[in-house]
Amino acid sequence: MSTRDDQLKAFNRLLTIMDELREQCPWDKKQTMESLRHLTIEEVYELGDAILDNDLDEVKKELGDVLLHIAFYSKIASETKDFDIADVCHSICDKLVDRHPHIYGDVQVKDEEEVKRNWEQLKLKEGKKSVLEGVPKSLPAMVKANRIQDKVAGVGFDWEKPEQVFEKVEEELAELKAEIASGNKDRIESEFGDVLFSMVNYARFLKVNPENALERTNKKFIKRFQYLEAKSKALNKSLKDMTLSEMDVFWEEAKKL
Repeated sequence: MSTRDDQLKAFNRLLTIMDELREQCPWDKKQTMESLRHLTIEEVYELGDAILDNDLDEVKKELGDVLLHIAFYSKIASETKDFDIADVCHSICDKLVDRHPHIYGDVQVKDEEEVKRNWEQLKLKEGKKSVLEGVPKSLPAMVKANRIQDKVAGVGFDWEKPEQVFEKVEEELAELKAEIASGNKDRIESEFGDVLFSMVNYARFLKVNPENALERTNKKFIKRFQYLEAKSKALNKSLKDMTLSEMDVFWEEAKKL
């Protein structure tokens, strides 16, 4: 592994290249924070994919892409004299020191849950009016639900046992079933949302990330379905011309693989 000096030299190399690209490259010169935003979101999703695939070489590359974007935003802001990369680094360092009084102060904690509770209390002392202020509005709904529940749990608004949460899941499922019987689409959607929200909460108690769990299932389904497509193609048959029983044979083969 590289030394701290090597790491600093590598970071300095990135900043130097960023300066050169911003001055000389027609594409880089045109970019703004707004034009980079959607690209940054894509890069973070690509990093997430690499992590789920446990492809560490790809994780390394995607981290580099995300780091480039951080340097890019900082370079743009430095041109308007709003902030630069040093300000970005000091900002997060100051926050980490302030939010870890059990490391940089005399506060005592017994476990990670107490650390999380202290974290949320410290944020409120910094001037935030709600513990939910830090949840981005544009997060995907499932990720947002997980973050909402995690944050309110940090201030003690939580169930005590996993069994209680599962009972809530069952309660919400019963309410959904009743609304399905009534046929009211708006009520069905509302209750369906309650079921999903309660399942996300239960996942937290099981120490399972619901977004990761669902994405693993997505990948598994895609792999099995593509196996089914390949088998049907080998038989010169179209899926739409196959019966469900015929398709199920290959689906079960895919599951065994």
